[in-house]
Amino acid sequence: MIDLRSDTVTLPTPEMREVMARAEVGDDGYGEDPSINRLQELAAEMLGKEDALFLPSGTMANLAAIMSHTRPSDSIILGENAHSWMFESGGPAAVAGVLPVTVGRGGTFTWQEVEENARGGNVHLPPTTLVMMENTHNGGGGIIFPQRDVIEIAEKAKFWKFKTHIDGARIFNAAVATGRPAGELAAPVDSVSFCLSKGLGCPVGSLVCGSREFIQKARRYRELLGGGMRQAGVLAAAGIYALEHNIARLQEDHDHARLLAEKLSDLNGLSLDLAKVQTNMVFVGVMKAGRTAFEYAARLKERGVLVNAMGKAKFRAVTHLGISRPDILQAAEIFAAALEG
Repeated sequence: MIDLRSDTVTLPTPEMREVMARAEVGDDGYGEDPSINRLQELAAEMLGKEDALFLPSGTMANLAAIMSHTRPSDSIILGENAHSWMFESGGPAAVAGVLPVTVGRGGTFTWQEVEENARGGNVHLPPTTLVMMENTHNGGGGIIFPQRDVIEIAEKAKFWKFKTHIDGARIFNAAVATGRPAGELAAPVDSVSFCLSKGLGCPVGSLVCGSREFIQKARRYRELLGGGMRQAGVLAAAGIYALEHNIARLQEDHDHARLLAEKLSDLNGLSLDLAKVQTNMVFVGVMKAGRTAFEYAARLKERGVLVNAMGKAKFRAVTHLGISRPDILQAAEIFAAALEG
């Protein structure tokens, strides 16, 4: 199978497995796992923050960040189809007790849109206390949040005493695509999370980075959410390897996504916006009469390609370290064949 469903399907390479097998471990509940400590130090350094915390998942990292920045009955502002709003099981509302308010179109937004939707100054309104940006934005097709808007939002949020957070699950994709270090992308905001188990190729894990005071709060909420771990240095070792070896190679994924998009753009029955293929995702509309994205995905699976249908009208293909250029060329032929009949 050529698996284009997500970059979460990546498998650890033999080199990563080797460092995992040799990892030094200890009890992280006591702060004594040297591999976890090293990973957290490396993450904080790379993201330009004072401290960092290792968590089992990006969902937990975002939720711990939300809980650290807000109080129950606050409201938070996110982009349209933000991951924390769409794909995190309602945790912000159910667990953090906050009201998510979505703004903008396609995932990105401006300070003006924040200002127009912020709440407060009235006892009847849930006060806005946090603005969350997603970079890259999954639901928007892997697009990059414009840095000028990140800077303006963060600067003006400080005046209104709003906290700012970047869901940077794929922030290193944004860094490679823009040529800006991840620390520069994250510099304006109070906190940032990122995933190890997507394009970086680790089996599990995410980190959240911010001030020491913020991380102290996040550590408490990680424990509350059941995310405290013991000898998890075997997982942290994979993260260290990924941060040291797997960032630059993300450009290959971007190149493969662009190649696939160009091939698919030539096919009658499919539609896509090449301008939105900025990193490792390709969102494609199914235009062929009488065929849904679900039916088309089933045809592709029969022929050896896996994609995720995103509703009846479109599907998503994601490139990653398990996909080669020959895979893309073969997949393009299968996409064409599956449109026939």
